[in-house]
Amino acid sequence: MRLAFFVLLVMMTQSANSRFIRGSFDPISDGMDRTNGTSLALGLTTTTVTCEPTYGFLPCTTELWGELFLIVVYEYLLALAGHYLSSGSELFFRMFGTGIFGASLFQMLGTFPQVIIMLASAITSSSDTIESMAAMGMAMLAGSAIFSLSLVWGSIIAFGSRDSSSSSSSSTSANQFTKKLISLTGSGVETDTETRYIARIMFVSMIPFLILSLAKIINSTTGIRIVVLISLIITLIFLITYCTYQVFKPWIQSKRLQYIRRLYDGDSTLESLLSINGKPNELQIKDLFQKIDQDKDSKVSKTELYAFMLGIQIEEAGLSTDDFTDAVMKKFDVSLDAAISESEFVQGISKWLDEDTDPTTNGLAVQSSSSESSKTTSNKSQGTPDEQESLLSQDKTSKPTSKLAIWWNYTKAGFLIILGTGVMILIGQPLMESLQEFATAADIPSFFVSYVLIPWAMSYRQILGAISSAKKKTKKDISGALTEVYNGVFMNNVMGLATFLAIVYIKDITWDVSAEVLVVLLICTFMGVITSSCTKFQFWMGILAYALYPLSLLFLYILTSVLGWS
Repeated sequence: MRLAFFVLLVMMTQSANSRFIRGSFDPISDGMDRTNGTSLALGLTTTTVTCEPTYGFLPCTTELWGELFLIVVYEYLLALAGHYLSSGSELFFRMFGTGIFGASLFQMLGTFPQVIIMLASAITSSSDTIESMAAMGMAMLAGSAIFSLSLVWGSIIAFGSRDSSSSSSSSTSANQFTKKLISLTGSGVETDTETRYIARIMFVSMIPFLILSLAKIINSTTGIRIVVLISLIITLIFLITYCTYQVFKPWIQSKRLQYIRRLYDGDSTLESLLSINGKPNELQIKDLFQKIDQDKDSKVSKTELYAFMLGIQIEEAGLSTDDFTDAVMKKFDVSLDAAISESEFVQGISKWLDEDTDPTTNGLAVQSSSSESSKTTSNKSQGTPDEQESLLSQDKTSKPTSKLAIWWNYTKAGFLIILGTGVMILIGQPLMESLQEFATAADIPSFFVSYVLIPWAMSYRQILGAISSAKKKTKKDISGALTEVYNGVFMNNVMGLATFLAIVYIKDITWDVSAEVLVVLLICTFMGVITSSCTKFQFWMGILAYALYPLSLLFLYILTSVLGWS
């Protein structure tokens, strides 16, 4: 309904032409001339204020506040289109799972907004405006990377921080925890080792920016084109290598898939036993024990445990209920009396929920009975998600069982992707033109506007999802949110930079975006060193990340307005 309303508004809006006449009034009209000039026949001075409607029907204006209104409308449509595109691609990913689609197309769909806007503005721009459009596209690319590594990353640290010195007692209540003040050095978050590896992959994406920065010290036009070509080739090699690697080593896909499922489907039954500080809640674990203990003999038999497994539909996670029940009994039944006492249950669940324990290595990860699981029994870390998932990461709703529901999800995902892509193609050129005209009217460098406004419109869902996951304050959720940030920055850098360099090289246009390149290189390198070398981040690091965003704007201002780089 919202999209239909704005489309109807756009179609009903017509460009306004006006004429101001000084002197006597002549009832005979001389027509609506679209140029400024003087009428010699009538001796009257006429002034015409007109604008060219994009595509012949989109609204246009020459007033500052009118341009601002159009930017707001286009930004809203851009955010809506980005929501459709990301929702469709994530639905496809949840349906397909890991594989070639998850390693290639799903990775690229996340950066489609930047790529589509850059291509649409470059293809439809005239020779007079293509250079400024390319510069704005590069500013949008830089703004997206800095936005993710400053505001989004800082939000994850700020909202996910918990007191590292707090007691590990499982009975800590949420109210007691929330009353504690956040300490700059005593509070923070912790991630797993795999997240640090992904941060290192993100760090590698700085190499093409480093090579491209050499163009600033090269005076030869031919030399600059060679630098652009080398940077483009290296960027494409990184992109192809990254996607190919994930086809054969899908651990990054599996990590992202688990994060998306947890984000959409919520916590599993056992994850609800965690308190707000990420520690096992002993009171809730005991309540769960009482619910499973149907005969109230203070012990859980294998039959009672099996009934509980069926009740939470563990089979939809691709696991065998019989095998999983046997594994749990073997792990929890320390006394070997074929039953689990309350203390054994509390101890086993607490150990299972311990953030330092990998579910795939504690004997509770069971292979599914599907034909795919029999192919990789010796290496679970490289298997399919169904082979790796434990009870903690089960997904109950992302894979419908009926054929009608499956085809409906495929159709819905495809429609959302097509709709989002179509809207972005439609508004790409008018959005960039409105940003440029607003910047000119407000006497602001156009790349500043695209550096700030477009990333905010495209990334607001990312920051909301990251905050939602960070608030759970568990290592798994923190690691998943940071994985999305690092992967998004890598794909933004390689896909966006490859698009920009291809436009520059093919169109053979003059460009000077050395300021944006240097800002991305410095900020991303600084954050890359921190994130690729640590698994624990203190609260003050989140504040530092927040400060990087205004500092990057200040640095851009100094490079462009004071030093005159662009």
